[in-house]
Formats: sequence, C-alpha cells, structure tokens
Amino acid sequence: MSRSVKAHLLLVLITLIWGGTFVLIKQALQDSSPLVLNAVRMVLASAVLLFYYRKQIAVLTRPALVSGVVVGSFLFLGYSFQTTGLNLTTPSKSAFLTGSSTVLVPLLLVAFWRTHIHRWRVAGIALAFCGLFLMTVPAGRAELADFASVNLGDVLTVCCAFGFALQIVFLGRASQRFPFEQIAVLQIGTAAVLMAVSAPFLEHPHFRPSPTVIATVLITGILGTAVAFTIQAWAQQFTPATHTALIFTLEPVFAWLTSFIYLKERLGVRAGAGALMILGGVLVSELLGHVDQPDVEAVPDEQPISPRG
Repeated sequence: MSRSVKAHLLLVLITLIWGGTFVLIKQALQDSSPLVLNAVRMVLASAVLLFYYRKQIAVLTRPALVSGVVVGSFLFLGYSFQTTGLNLTTPSKSAFLTGSSTVLVPLLLVAFWRTHIHRWRVAGIALAFCGLFLMTVPAGRAELADFASVNLGDVLTVCCAFGFALQIVFLGRASQRFPFEQIAVLQIGTAAVLMAVSAPFLEHPHFRPSPTVIATVLITGILGTAVAFTIQAWAQQFTPATHTALIFTLEPVFAWLTSFIYLKERLGVRAGAGALMILGGVLVSELLGHVDQPDVEAVPDEQPISPRG
C-alpha cells in the first residue's frame, strides 16, 4: 500500500472519530463552558504528544516554531467558534456548517496563492453557499428569509469553518517543510495556551467533572486531538490540501448518523435541503473541479518521511 493511499485511509478514520464526537461534546457542554472544555482536552493532548515526541521537540528550529504557532492559532479559532456555536445549535447542523470549510480551502488558495480555479469549483462553491444560506437563515412567513431569527450558534459555526480552512491550508504547507511530529505538538500546544488564556475573558468559565465530561475529555483529548491531529500532520505530507478537504466532507455525515442514532435528531426540510446542497457543492467542486496547487502542495508518492512514519 502506497503512503498516499494509507494517508487517505487514515484521514477517513480521523474524520469518523471527529464526526462521532459532536454528540458527546454537545452533552458535555451542560457541565462545562466551551473554552474551558477545549482547554482541558488540548492540555491533555499536548502533554501526551510532548512526552511521546520529546526528542523531536528538543531539536526544534525557529522556523518550525513559527509555522506551528500559526497553524495552532487557526486551530484555536476553529475550535473556539465551533464549540461555542455547538452550545447554541444542534450537533448535525454544527457538523454540516463546519464541513463548509472544504469549499473555503480552494478559495483561500486562489486568494492568497494565486492558484487557478476551475469553473466546476466555482459552481460547487456557489451551491454550497446557497446551502449555507438555507441552513443558517430561517424562512419568514412572507419572504425567503427571516434574518432576525438567525441562530447565533449557526453564525459562530460558519466562522469556525474559516478557521479550520486556514488550518488545513497552513498545516499542508508546514508539513511539507518540517517534521510532522513537531507541527502536531506545536499546533495543539498553541491552541491549548490560547484557550486557557482567553477563557476568563470570553466566557463565564466553569467545569464540573461529571462522568460525561471526563469521558469527553479523554476521548476527544486523546483520540480526537492527540492521535487525530498527529495523523493529519503526517498524512498531509502526501495529500494536497484540497484532497484533505474532500475527505473531511464525510465528517457531517458521520455526525448526523451519530446524532440520529443517539439523540433521534432529524433535520427539517429547509435545513435538510441546505445540508444536501452543501454536500453536493463540495462533491461537484472536488470531483469535477480542479485547482492547480502551489508548488509546495505538490506531493510525490515517494517523498521521504520521518522514521516514525
């Protein structure tokens, strides 16, 4: 099995993990404020990775440090907006809106790295944003939309999509230049510090170690953060950012299935149509469109990797 195929399969695995944790996090938010919950899971993940990759961190260079901090800052923004928004909206809706980051990735590559965008990708992006409109803006009695009734949780989750899109782009570039172990530790460590420092200023912090909260911290901290983001940092050495984004479109599907099984949650007709348009837009964008990646995104199948790969 080539490293490219292995990378794609592992990305599907971590997408399954992330999708399955939306319901768990939603329940844990009854006993913890969003940023504190994220800070605890990130601190746990950082401690695990720092111990496991202490030799790689010992030879850390300044450029690697800067890249890791940049990636971690966008990771902080993504999770902060996502978890705060999840406290105000449903797990499946949060997952679908988070998944819109996949169509933002090529847009960012075009805007900041002057890549060429295919007409099918333009069509896919337009379709996905129409879906976002249907999911986030309720219909009025006599008009297409009732903007006064927009859920704040939906808006925050859309903001999180931008954070995660930038994290995907910058992680793909950093993993091409520096050991993936260093980037994995740095991005999570940076997010942990930013969450711990900002929590007292951005929310009313509270944390009650209930069984649900403890289970959430352990599962999301170890599997959903330490393991998952290490795998992503390794895998993006061999998969372009747009391929990674396509795989992550499975996250809302896994999240909705989990929410349906455990919470019996069903999407309304308008929200369901919007969700289908988001998925349809992403599939059109990725399967029919093509973005010429920057040189740093080129990923030869036999590229050298770390001995731990």
